[in-house]
Amino acid sequence: MNQWLLLSAAALLEVGGDALVRWGLRSGRGMGFVLGAVVLFGYGLTVNLPRWDFGRLLGVYIVLFFLVSQAVGVWVFHETLPMGRMVGGLLVTAGGICMMVWP
Repeated sequence: MNQWLLLSAAALLEVGGDALVRWGLRSGRGMGFVLGAVVLFGYGLTVNLPRWDFGRLLGVYIVLFFLVSQAVGVWVFHETLPMGRMVGGLLVTAGGICMMVWP
């Protein structure tokens, strides 16, 4: 369970840092770059400090990152989810499930 919390926190930090940099680019505010860099550094620490099976858990992390990034895209940036992205997301999620259940 602790690994899931760390991976979820990492996904939130990575997506949040990316969103701050995007905000900085669109608004022309340098603060977005500074805040984005700090948050992305936090992501790097969160995902790399624990000792875990790097390939397996980061493979599953991709699923969490995808889900969080799509949610932020819809709720913060008011983007739509085209069918191709939804089908691709289902395939990404299926791959994450395979990595978790197969030894």
